[in-house]
Amino acid sequence: MFALVDCNNFYASCERVFNPSLNDKPVVVLSNNDGCVIARSNEAKALGIPMGAPAFEYDLLFRRHNVKVFSANFSLYGDMSARVMNILSNYSPMQEIHSIDECFLDLIGIDVDYREYGLKMREHILKWTGIPIGVGIAPTKALCKVANRIAKKFPQLGGVHVIDTEEKRIKALKWLDVSDVWGIGRRNAKKLYAIGVKTAYDFTLLPESWVMKHMTITGIRLQKDLKGIPSIEMELPEKKQSIATTRSFDKEYRSFDEMRERITTFTSLGAEKLRAQNSMCKRLMVFIETNRFKDEDNFYSNSIVVKIPFPTSSTLEINKFAVTGLKSIFREHRNYKRAGVVLMDFVDTSEYQPDLFLNSNPKHTKLMQSIDKLNKKYGQQLIRLGSQDKKVHKMKQERLSRAFTTNINEIIEVKA
Repeated sequence: MFALVDCNNFYASCERVFNPSLNDKPVVVLSNNDGCVIARSNEAKALGIPMGAPAFEYDLLFRRHNVKVFSANFSLYGDMSARVMNILSNYSPMQEIHSIDECFLDLIGIDVDYREYGLKMREHILKWTGIPIGVGIAPTKALCKVANRIAKKFPQLGGVHVIDTEEKRIKALKWLDVSDVWGIGRRNAKKLYAIGVKTAYDFTLLPESWVMKHMTITGIRLQKDLKGIPSIEMELPEKKQSIATTRSFDKEYRSFDEMRERITTFTSLGAEKLRAQNSMCKRLMVFIETNRFKDEDNFYSNSIVVKIPFPTSSTLEINKFAVTGLKSIFREHRNYKRAGVVLMDFVDTSEYQPDLFLNSNPKHTKLMQSIDKLNKKYGQQLIRLGSQDKKVHKMKQERLSRAFTTNINEIIEVKA
């Protein structure tokens, strides 16, 4: 058996944890630069606010219905996600984190009452983090997705649904529209509708030859999974092969010093992630862009790949080469609106073979470890390079909530 645990309306739920007055009220969270809606509470969904809705177009509706609107607070959401996933890791020897708000648990060999086990997870997460979750338990990963959807759709189930009989499997698949099946997608859904396949159950009855021809081996695995035959395996976490840090700015920048500060900040963020997975990089790419919508006739975009002569995870060393790359593509008298740094060509720290003549400065290793430890404890970028600005993300974030769990200066104050 497998379990899929999914946090309910995760971003909105994170905001509610630290502001209980938001409970039962419509809440939406906006994307970078407060552009579009990327998360909605159930109350906001009921008002007809669609995912991806441009904030400026729905401003009147927001005000009319007193919708609580927040800028995306990704540092808060990431930390809350880590807390949830850490708790769930105690419920299974194997965990696959599927996204920031959901994960699969392998329950094979765990002899328990699965519904009670799911309810225990739900109570544990809610008590320790305040985040409501839905739990779907079934013999395969695809059926877990179906069970999880049912658990969320029908409140009388208490947030947990188990598909553990053939009768429950068939009933669930006949209820689920084929377009809502995990892994089907819009294009395949159109093909299936065209031949009269309306439900997930209809899909399981299709000849394997048709599925193979139109949906390849991926479709075959999905079909078998929905039949209750485990075919989609748990995926072990893999290290990233590249780390990209890109941003659109809150305003346009013209000077080299301003752009250097942004590139330095992006490099610092990427290098921190690089060290977190015990990797070193040998190449990086720097790119810059002007505003393509405002300066359509004078739009400028350029990038450069810089080879680092030795593998390194030192922010000091990586930034030196990133700034060198910026110098070669920067053009004066331009209004820059976006930039980014992509770290590439990784080497595992444990497998790195030092060169006889040219290597990363060994003194930087302990320095970076100390910096990471302090930044993790006291807040992102507490210790930073001298050329960096205090503000890490220079984006439009007019409705940003506090860093309740990642900055000691912004934690909740309790008056006794």
